Amino acid sequence: MSLMAQPSPDSAQASPPAHIAIIMDGNGRWAKQRSRPRTFGHSEGVEALRRTVEAAGDLGVRYLTVFGFSTENWRRPVEEVNALFDLLRLYVARDLDKLAREGVRVRVIGERNGLQSDIAAIIENAEAKTRHNDKLNLTIAFNYGGQDEIARAARRLAEDVAAGKLAPADVDHARFESYLDTADMPAPDMLIRTSGETRLSNFMLWQAAYTELVFVDVLWPDFNKAALEAAIGQFHRRDRRFGGSEPEPV
Repeated sequence: MSLMAQPSPDSAQASPPAHIAIIMDGNGRWAKQRSRPRTFGHSEGVEALRRTVEAAGDLGVRYLTVFGFSTENWRRPVEEVNALFDLLRLYVARDLDKLAREGVRVRVIGERNGLQSDIAAIIENAEAKTRHNDKLNLTIAFNYGGQDEIARAARRLAEDVAAGKLAPADVDHARFESYLDTADMPAPDMLIRTSGETRLSNFMLWQAAYTELVFVDVLWPDFNKAALEAAIGQFHRRDRRFGGSEPEPV
């Protein structure tokens, strides 16, 4: 069941989750409601991302991971794919200096082989320029798919076993996790999906094993600090047990 984000009176006072992940969904529907092309919705989605990064920093979130472009998005019309790449170029060109000054570390996860050379250079430059920042870790999942990430990790691990660097008995949960794109990041405490859809859509499948899922009806271009605070309020009303037993009655 989709939950509409509602303001929470205590969400601003409570400590936020350390790591929030977001599936930024609804750009196309937002644009269609206004009889505008999907590319217009994606452009407004970038503005929502800008607001959300600022809000996350203000609220004290340490890690923010957003789903920017999936491995399945290549199936979209060429014009739309090109527009998404142009928006990445624009976002980095416009905001990178500000992010660097404000202590935001930018990282990109996903498959980089096959990306256009200038996109790869933009990613490398953004990561290098902000490498030592630690106020907020902004991770953009770009050309990313959870199944693809797991397959790539398994392939690298298998290669190391075949090369004698690891024994099969060395492979456990922690070892496998060290081969993922997110090896040096904590798992998300909360994952938000906008637009009312209630799927993970191949996003952070391994990492979200015990993540609290919050589905909100607001379309991504309308997402703002109040919506983020409302989602955090839902998170604080959850009882996280990580597979443990029901709490003892008082």
